[in-house]
Amino acid sequence: MHRFALIAKQTAASLGCKGPGVCRGGRKDMALRCAASLAAGRQPLCPPLSPPARERTVRWSSAAKASAVKITEKASREKILTLESMNPQVKAVEYAVRGPIVLKAGEIEKELRKGIKKPFTEVIKANIGDAHAMGQRPITFLRQVVALCTYPNLLDGPSFPEDAKKRARRILQGCGGNSLGSYSASQGINCIREDVASYIERRDGGVPADPDNIYLTTGASDGIATILKILVSGGGKSRTGVMIPIPQYPLYSAVISELDAIQVNYYLDEENCWALDVNELRRSLNEAKAYCNPKVLCIINPGNPTGQVQNRKCIEDVIHFAWEEKLFLLADEVYQDNVYSEGCQFHSFKKILYEMGPEYYNNVELASFHSTSKGYMGECGYRGGYMEVINLHPEIKGQLVKLLSVRLCPPVSGQAAMDIVVNPPVPGEESYSQFTKAHKMAPDMFYCMKLLEETGICVVPGSGFGQREGSYHFRMTILPPVEKLKILLEKVKDFHIKFLEKYA
Repeated sequence: MHRFALIAKQTAASLGCKGPGVCRGGRKDMALRCAASLAAGRQPLCPPLSPPARERTVRWSSAAKASAVKITEKASREKILTLESMNPQVKAVEYAVRGPIVLKAGEIEKELRKGIKKPFTEVIKANIGDAHAMGQRPITFLRQVVALCTYPNLLDGPSFPEDAKKRARRILQGCGGNSLGSYSASQGINCIREDVASYIERRDGGVPADPDNIYLTTGASDGIATILKILVSGGGKSRTGVMIPIPQYPLYSAVISELDAIQVNYYLDEENCWALDVNELRRSLNEAKAYCNPKVLCIINPGNPTGQVQNRKCIEDVIHFAWEEKLFLLADEVYQDNVYSEGCQFHSFKKILYEMGPEYYNNVELASFHSTSKGYMGECGYRGGYMEVINLHPEIKGQLVKLLSVRLCPPVSGQAAMDIVVNPPVPGEESYSQFTKAHKMAPDMFYCMKLLEETGICVVPGSGFGQREGSYHFRMTILPPVEKLKILLEKVKDFHIKFLEKYA
C-alpha cells in the first residue's frame, strides 16, 4: 500500500492536485481514485490543468498501471467459496447414474465426433432410465395435448383429434389467464389433482382418494426430497434416521447426505430374487437406534435397480412393521407400469393399507410417488410427477404447502403431461385405438427390454431405424473383443430359444 500511495501522490501532483489527499475538485482521497483509474487504463477522475500536465499524465500512466497491477495481484483475496468452506453435506452427495462414468462417456462422445479412433463407433448409455433417448417413441396423444396447451391457436385447426382438444381446453381453463406460461397453485392445478385422485381410485379398485392429499411435483424426485426435508430433525443420537434398501436408487443417499440425516441400510435378499425380509428390517432398525432416531422407512416397489415386485403378504408385513415401530412410510412406486414377469402383480401400498382395516389405514403415515418419466410414458424431460400423502397432521400439511410454495410450482407443462398419464383416452374416444397401440410395447422393443433385463445385453430395437411393416429386428454392435463377443452371442442364442419357447 505504501508504493501505491506514493504513486497516487505523484500522479495527483502531476494532475494539479492541491495537496495530500485533495484533488483539484476539492474532494478528499480523490488522488487514490485517480491513480486507480489510470492503472486500469481509464481517464483520470479529475481533468488535468494544462497540456503539459496531460503529457506528464501519459508518461506516468504506464508506470502507474504496471505497479498497480502488481499490487493488485498481490492483494487478491482468497475465494469465499472453496471445497474447504462449502456446505459439507453437499460435498458428501453422490449420484452414481450421473457420476464420473457418465462424464467420461461425454468426453468419449466428443472424441468420436472429432474423428478420434476408438474400438467402438458410439457410446450406448444404459446408465439412466431415459426411454426416449434410447429410441422409444413418444406417445402421440400426450404430445398432442401438451402441444395444444402450449400453442392454443392449434385448437382452431383440423390437425388434432377432438378428444385431445377437449383435454387441452380443460387444462387451460385451470391455468391463470388460460396460459401454460402462468404459475399454478403450489400444490398443482386443481383439475389435474382431481384426475390423479380418480386414477388412484381406478388403480386401487375403488379405494377413495382425496385431491387435497395430492401434490403435483417436479418428477417423483422432487416429492421425495420435499417429504424428507420436513421429516429430518434433531442432532446427535436424536438425528433422524432414514431406512433405505440396499441396493438403492442413489437419489435417496444423495438427499440424506444433503439434509445431514442418517442413512440406515437394510439389505434385500439377493438369493431370493432381491426380496424384502421384515427380519432384516428389524435388525437394521434395532442397530440404528444406538446412533440415531430411525423415523422413516423407504420402500421402492417395483424395485430399482433390482426390479423385484413385492407380493401382497410382503407389503402387509412391511405396513405392520411400520405401524408397530411408528415409522413414516415412503413408497416409491414410479415403476408400477413396468411389471412383466408372469405371476407378478403390482399392489400399491395405499391399497393394501386400506384393506388392512381402519386401525392401520387411519394411523400409518404414508407418502407414495409416481412419475411421467417411467412406465410406458418415458417423458423424463417434462419432469412431471405427483405424491399422495395420507394421515398427515393438519398443521404439518400447512407446513408442507408452505415449503412447496417456496419453489412457486412444478413445471406446468409437466403437470399437463401427468394429466394424460392418469387420464388417457377411453373406449369410444377418437384417440383410443392409437393410444392403446402405443401403450402396448412394440414387439422388438419388448424383445430388447427382455434381453436387457435377463442378460444385461443392451441392444437397440429395429423400429428406431425403420423396418418393413410386420417385421422386427434389433441392432447390436460387434465391436467387443472376439472372446467377449462369443460369450455375448452365446447369451443371445440361449435367450432367444427361451423367448421363443415362452412367447412364440
